[in-house]
Amino acid sequence: MTATNNEEEGWVHPDGLSIRRRRHDQRWSKRELVFAISEANFKATGLRDTITPNQLQGMEEQSERVPYRVLQLVARGLDCDPVDILAE
Repeated sequence: MTATNNEEEGWVHPDGLSIRRRRHDQRWSKRELVFAISEANFKATGLRDTITPNQLQGMEEQSERVPYRVLQLVARGLDCDPVDILAE
């Protein structure tokens, strides 16, 4: 494997429509989901990791590739399994 392949390992395409649908089911704005991600991650790890509203927008609207770690953060905020918001 080349260095480039190693660097790209762990990057995934989220299912943007699924993320948006779950956010809307909670009646959350993008900022409210970002806050929920921070709170859920703090409860799980003691760290206030989160994403930006712009990152969330890119995930929802263009299904932008993100590190799997970021997908895990979003899933934690939405209280779902990361696989549930992963594009097939």
